[in-house]
Parts: sequence; C-alpha cells; structure tokens
Amino acid sequence: MPDEFTLKVSFLAGVVLVVSLFVSPYFRRDLMVRPLPSLFTLSLNSVTRSQLDAIPTVGFSDPILSYLSAVQYIFDSVRMLKDGYEKTRPGLFKIAGFRRWRVLAAGSGLIEDVRRAPDDVLSMYEATKESLQTEYTLDLLNPTDAYSTDVIRSKLMRDVAVTFKEVREELIMAMDYFIPTSEDKWVKVPILQTLQRVICRTTNRIFVGVPLCRDHEYQTLNIAFATNVVKSGRIISLFPKPLKLIVSRMLSNLPSQIQQEIEFIKPMVEERLAKMEEYEEDWDDKPNDMLMWLMSEAKGVERSPEGLARRLLGINLAAIHSTSLASLLYRLLANPEYIGPIREEVDAMITEEGWTKAGMDKMHKIDSFLRESQRVDGFTLLTMSRLALRPFTFSNGVTIPAGTLVSIPASDTHRDERIYPNAVEFDGFRFAKLRESVGDTMTSRYQLVSPSSEHLAFGLGRHVCPGRFLAVNEMKALFAYIVATYDIKFEEGKGAPREVWIAGMRLPGTANVMFRTRQE
Repeated sequence: MPDEFTLKVSFLAGVVLVVSLFVSPYFRRDLMVRPLPSLFTLSLNSVTRSQLDAIPTVGFSDPILSYLSAVQYIFDSVRMLKDGYEKTRPGLFKIAGFRRWRVLAAGSGLIEDVRRAPDDVLSMYEATKESLQTEYTLDLLNPTDAYSTDVIRSKLMRDVAVTFKEVREELIMAMDYFIPTSEDKWVKVPILQTLQRVICRTTNRIFVGVPLCRDHEYQTLNIAFATNVVKSGRIISLFPKPLKLIVSRMLSNLPSQIQQEIEFIKPMVEERLAKMEEYEEDWDDKPNDMLMWLMSEAKGVERSPEGLARRLLGINLAAIHSTSLASLLYRLLANPEYIGPIREEVDAMITEEGWTKAGMDKMHKIDSFLRESQRVDGFTLLTMSRLALRPFTFSNGVTIPAGTLVSIPASDTHRDERIYPNAVEFDGFRFAKLRESVGDTMTSRYQLVSPSSEHLAFGLGRHVCPGRFLAVNEMKALFAYIVATYDIKFEEGKGAPREVWIAGMRLPGTANVMFRTRQE
C-alpha cells in the first residue's frame, strides 16, 4: 500500500500535468526557458528544442508526451537513470521535467566540466532554490547572502577537533537516554526515529549548546522541518509560479515552524546581543557554538532572531539529512560478519588513543564501511545539480541552452563496474584495502571525507559539502560507540525495510532494531 506522501505526490502530479498543459502559456515570463511546450506554444520553443535534440532522451521527447515521462520519473527514477547511464556513458542524456529538461552528465570528463563551470553559468544556488523551493519553504530574509556557508567553512571545519569532546559527550548521553539497555534483556528500538533524535541532539550541542539541544520539542521541530522542506519543495516545484504560494500554504506548516524556531532562540539571541554591545567580541564564558558564530558574522536583518532562526533551520536541514545512520545499521545487520572485525578495531584504537578524534581517524575499517555504504546505499540518485543561467558547452562539444537543469547521476556512477569491480556487491572493507594498497601520500583519497569524480556523496569542487567533517566525525563516533557498546540484531523474523524511491530521493525506511548491552 503506497504511503500518504506517495499518494499525495501521485495526485498532485496528475493535477500539475493538466494545469501545466493549459495554464502555463499565460505565465511564460517567469521562466528563462520553456523546454516542455504546452499545447498552445509548440512553435515558440523550436530553437531550444533543437539545441537539446542532439542529446539522447530517456522516455518521450515529444512536446506533449514528455509530460508523461515527467510523471513516470517520480515513480521510476531508478530505472530511467540507470537506462540512460548504461546507454550513454561517457556522455549526456536527458529526462523531461514538468518545467524544464534535466540533462545528466556521465563520465569523469563531463563531471569535471560541471565542477569547473562558473556560478554565473551553471548555478548551484538557483538549482537548490528550484529543488527545495526555498522562496516558499525556507524563505531566507537575504537569500543572496552566503555568510552562513562561510561560517561553516571557516569555523565548523576548523573547530572539529576542538568540539569533538562535546560531540562525544552528548552522543553518549543521548544514546543512554533514548536506548536504555541491560545485559540480559533485549530492547526494541524504532531505529530511524531514535537515531534522528540522537543526531539532532548531538549536532545541536554544537549549534545552540546546552540546554536547548536537549529540549524534546526543539528536536521535534528541527527533525520535522528538515523532512517537510524536502517533501514540500518537491511538490511545490511541480506547479507554475502563480500557483506555488497557494500550494505551499495548503501543503505545509513551515511558516509556523519557522515562528517556533524564532521563539526558541529569541531569548538567547537577545541576551547575546546585549553582551556583544557591552563587551564587543570578547567576554567571559562567551559561547562557542554555531549560533554565536552566525551572530558574529551576520549583518543587518540577518542578525535578528528571525534571520538567525531561518539560518539555523537551514543548517539543521543539511546536518540531519547528511548524518542519517539508520541505513548503516541496516547494512551492518544484513552483513553481520563485519561486526567482529570492526569491534576489534574500535577496542584497539580506544585502548591506544581513547575516545578522541585521533582515535576516530585511525579507525580505517569503520571509515571504509561508512564510505562503502554511502556508495551503495546513498539516499539520492543525483548530485551536483546546477541550473544553466547561460548557454553552456561541454568538453564533448554539446551545448545546452539557458534554463536547462544539469545533474550528475551519482548512484549509477557509484555502481559502475568500470570504476568499482563487483560494483553491485557490498564490500565493507573495499576502501580500507585500497588504502593499504597505495602509498602513504595517496591514502587520503579513499577517506570518507574525500570527494572525487568517482565518489560523489558530498558533491565535488568549490560547492562540496562544507559540513562534511562534522558529519563524518559524528557518524564514525556514533557507529563506533554502537558497535563497541551494544549487541544488536533485527527483530525476530524481520529484516531491513523495503526501499521506496520518489523522484530520485529515497524515503527513509522504518524498522525495529533490538539492542542490549554488549556481552562479549
């Protein structure tokens, strides 16, 4: 039985198909390009269509039937992308969307083209704005100000080692709170929801500190917001601009959630602003957290409780999604032969280094297991999405027009036999073995934090995920703690939940995992 979200998307996809065919011609000015003409505008986009004709199509390329392919992509994205990748790599293929064509670039050379393209030609910001419909979901007060990204790069990356002690402390307290166990009794844990709580609490120890990170309602708010933005953005993006605001108000409660965030942080912001005015930048017990870093850099309206609330919600959105560990545990329980060797490594490193970042850095088997899980079990099929603001020519000579969406088929790249031998098989120590086979100067290329054209989980180039160092340290620390502290297994007679993909995104599966205190 399809879940509620799947049914909602299915219904709305049908509605938008009809609306787009008959209504959108009257609102063409909001689009840079209309590669999918309506019944009334078939002759208006002949130039655009001819520019894309050289690129093979998965599904229909006919102006009318292409809408059917756009609907099909919502429910059959895995097969469509795999079909295009296998038939064209290295090369380009395209798939129809409701509002524009998406061109997929397969092969390291074309990936490099996208990586090197300047932002005023291929824009990540505009692609993200369209995918998440940030104007109607996150709605930043100053959307062109990227100061929060600069803060993440400069402070969060630099202070990972400094903040690791706090991350580790909060992680243990959260696990003990959410998963109370004993040696002789198994405890049934709804793992997805539980780990979301653990991750949200641990991450917000660095974002807003104690006690707010431990507030149950604050955790609920940030988890719900992260989920709602992605779901609402995907649905809103299906509609023409005149209907987006109406649809956003019908579908989501994001405005009320933003207001809740403001109410949570407003007392902290006002207290800190008063101290900043009195003592300028330095005072006793000045907090060392994301909120403080943002306040130190924000200007004008961005320094208000509302501006800071929206930034914190956006950062939590990225953090909560990027550090999901449920699929890692599903993979570990489906391959229990890895538990013993990983446990041995954790025990040895803790004895040698203690629970420190230096100890985490030496856990090569855990690092490899997590990287391999990213490769095989990624939560999205695409990465490095860019919107062409001007015509762009790839190194193979093919030019795409302005208004085209460009993406890299990450999942199919990760499962390419020409890149990874036995690519469809899960080999938890694949990257640990690769690190052993190369010289010391080359080992970093196989680390979890290291992006490349062959491993795209964090993106690539100047827009690579800036918070990946914190995310990786959290994942490794939590994974190591679980393996070292608990015995775990699936609920009797059950296994990992079935995968469900909607429009290139994997919906998180829910399953119960049994925990007890480690007995050996």
